[in-house]
Amino acid sequence: MSDTTPRFSLPHLFPGQAQKEFTFNEAMARLDMLLHPDVVGKRSQDPVDPVAGDGFLVGDNATGAFSGHAGMLAAWDGEQWTFIAPREGMAAFDRERGALLHFRDGVWRHVNAPVPAEGGTVIDQESRRAINEIIAGLKDSGIFS
Repeated sequence: MSDTTPRFSLPHLFPGQAQKEFTFNEAMARLDMLLHPDVVGKRSQDPVDPVAGDGFLVGDNATGAFSGHAGMLAAWDGEQWTFIAPREGMAAFDRERGALLHFRDGVWRHVNAPVPAEGGTVIDQESRRAINEIIAGLKDSGIFS
């Protein structure tokens, strides 16, 4: 058996292991970060005064504590940074932009709403109104930004 889980590298506990609380606390920090993740935007430098619970997407050419973690999720627990590599299909909420993000094809992408129906040579007001109400409902539910 490996020392960590295969998907998110959560540490395993082993019989007779000394100081199990450190392993357990590390797993809890990672789970806290992964359950409904949100970020305060994308940064290439760790903030000077991070707030416990804040998460960030680590940008390219990362420096400081973020060095070597480009593209990862970073979370501050009040004492240390925890980094997790995103997995295909992950979703996170970007508080800075008020937008939902999806991780696809190795890139975090904002999920943008379709453009409301307008223009064209044949105009069906009822269809346009219905389409625009669907788009508004999807935005309200957080599916589109």
